[in-house]
Amino acid sequence: MSITWQQLKPARHTWFMSEAQNRRLQKSLSDLNGRNANIQGGTVEGVMRELCNAFIRRGPQPGVPQMLRTYLRVRAKVDEVMQVADAASMFEARVFKDLCFVARAIAQEAEWSVRPLWARPQVPIDI
Repeated sequence: MSITWQQLKPARHTWFMSEAQNRRLQKSLSDLNGRNANIQGGTVEGVMRELCNAFIRRGPQPGVPQMLRTYLRVRAKVDEVMQVADAASMFEARVFKDLCFVARAIAQEAEWSVRPLWARPQVPIDI
């Protein structure tokens, strides 16, 4: 579906594919042969690198080291989030949504911590 949408609206949609090993695309998805796959090498670092290559946006963008720090902090919370949800898998809808929330909070915290003080919003203090 993503490929069809990109072909119908090329200016509005782009799709990417990722494989752990180079030249595995022919074996796993022969109908996509001829496309350039982002080869991430089967590592977390490789996945983060290829996500940075695939999703380019205007303005500040996290780098691989910042994404890895966020990943490690989110990974440390997985068991806790699964226990609260009484879940068997982190891919259950509730757990996945909660982990996305945790990741966003951690990423925003990291984003604010690297900004200079003058660029941070002023928060009024009630006395």
